[in-house]
Amino acid sequence: MKEESPKAIIYALAANFGIAVCKFAAASFTGSGSMFAEAIHSTADCGNQLLLLFGLRQARRPASPLHPMGGGREINFYSLLVALLLFFVGGAFSVYEGVHRLVAREPLQYAYVALVVLGVSVVLEAFSLWGAMREIRKVHPEKSLWRWFRETRESELLVVAGEDIAALAGLGMAFVAVLLTLVTGNPVYDALGSIAVGLLLMVIAGLVAREVKSMIVGESASPEVRRAIEAHLRARGEIRSIINMITLQWGRHVVVAVQAEMIDYASGRALVDAINVIEADLQAAFPQVRWVFFEPDVPRV
Repeated sequence: MKEESPKAIIYALAANFGIAVCKFAAASFTGSGSMFAEAIHSTADCGNQLLLLFGLRQARRPASPLHPMGGGREINFYSLLVALLLFFVGGAFSVYEGVHRLVAREPLQYAYVALVVLGVSVVLEAFSLWGAMREIRKVHPEKSLWRWFRETRESELLVVAGEDIAALAGLGMAFVAVLLTLVTGNPVYDALGSIAVGLLLMVIAGLVAREVKSMIVGESASPEVRRAIEAHLRARGEIRSIINMITLQWGRHVVVAVQAEMIDYASGRALVDAINVIEADLQAAFPQVRWVFFEPDVPRV
């Protein structure tokens, strides 16, 4: 099975770095609260992508006596950190900045500059989201985005896609807020835009954190993989019936535990040889299956 691909993360890092530089310059030049909130958000996103890249590196650590299955699930921990940073650094700070601007009623200057930068940011962020969606469609071309979001076991790609969607929606909100401030001359719209961006980030960060938490607790393989593994085993001539089967996602790999009733064999050695063949064939058919624990048994009445 192929190793974790950091392409989507690298696309996002490159886009967010360029966006953050543009936004900070525009926020300083215009005094826009919405723009400053967006600049902080993009800076937090850069840190998030660096954390994900580090997490992918840690996830490749080999097995050891302390961690006999390796560090595959470590990426889930770093993905949760990113979701929390998105919530607090991106979302909560944007809300705080918006409330501060709402009270202070600071005027917005050079709104046209802010609008241009927001437009450029939309293009760069769309490039980042395109990279994430391309990685998703490579493996799951038939799934809707929401179904993929609920069923995926790729926490790093989940975080990147969630960030990009939040960023594009936030940019749209900021653009409308700055435009309304420009048309009406009322800085309240700019402040409300910052608050709206923050609340959006907090909602998406909460959804991402919920999915990643489920992965940390321990999820089975995705539904289609689980069904395919079970169908493969039920088709085996050596197996009379499947009594129980458990799958566990471990990073990009899968653990399979099978309790099955076998056909009759002349000796214990013949039974062991048959199980070894089943395990080898299962791993050949499903390269993501790294560990197989097979228990011959009889159904309990």
